[in-house]
Amino acid sequence: MTGLEVCPFDAPLGAEIRGLDLTTPLDPDTIEAVRAAWHEHLVLLFRDQNLTDEQHFAFTRQFGPLDYPPHKLLEIARGEIDADAPPEINIVSNVIENGEPIGVLGHGEAVWHSDSTFIDIPPAASLLRSLEVPESGGDTYFMNMYTALETLPDDLRAAIKGKSSKHDPAYTSGGERRAEYTETDPSKSSGPIHPLERTHPGAGRKALFLGRRMSSYIVGLPLDESEALLDRLWDHVTGGDFVWAHQWRVGDLVWWDNRCAMHRRDAFDPNVRRIMHRTQLAGERPV
Repeated sequence: MTGLEVCPFDAPLGAEIRGLDLTTPLDPDTIEAVRAAWHEHLVLLFRDQNLTDEQHFAFTRQFGPLDYPPHKLLEIARGEIDADAPPEINIVSNVIENGEPIGVLGHGEAVWHSDSTFIDIPPAASLLRSLEVPESGGDTYFMNMYTALETLPDDLRAAIKGKSSKHDPAYTSGGERRAEYTETDPSKSSGPIHPLERTHPGAGRKALFLGRRMSSYIVGLPLDESEALLDRLWDHVTGGDFVWAHQWRVGDLVWWDNRCAMHRRDAFDPNVRRIMHRTQLAGERPV
């Protein structure tokens, strides 16, 4: 582990990992040190990493099995594609080539969310690296959902104890409704049921697990009571001091824990290119 430094941010979560070249395999001790830092700090930043896609895949595999990109996970859940093909790089970009987008999400804002909670087994982590970024805009924000849960008022913590919510796939992380989902009553919509308090399998801590606000539903409640309780939960998390903001530079790789950290993104100038490549680590059923 020669040269490895874990440098926590002055923020509710996050740390920069220095002294590693991610283009080469890590030794077992270094892998475990990085894994421990990930579990402790939830989000890790690696600067100045000039990775190919294959090196990005290889680095990710050292920490567990790869998962599919979000749009493929949704297609698999709907039975539209075969899950036997190997996962590919997920391109997040606003760039248009030959009249077609080369990636997903475009230039708009991405609202607070956890990735792919609309499937039974969401990914454990996303590892996003920057290839081209604008000088301003497109910042990504991460929220500590351990602290969000631990700071809930006592009555609100009691109100969600033992409860679960439905994670409807009808909306994208940009807040847009997918055309194939027409049910507007979240109590009747499709989607898996996940606990509102999720226990992290590696850290053993409980985190608030919300997914995203649009069309969520707390199982077993009348719709108006579910909406009111969800509004209180989201007012708490978005109004609290649980966030670290990252301004991207080329060569950054940011790795976040999808089980205990939500994220969002600022919009940016649509005339400026932004290209990011992402891998994901396979997760486990939320409990």
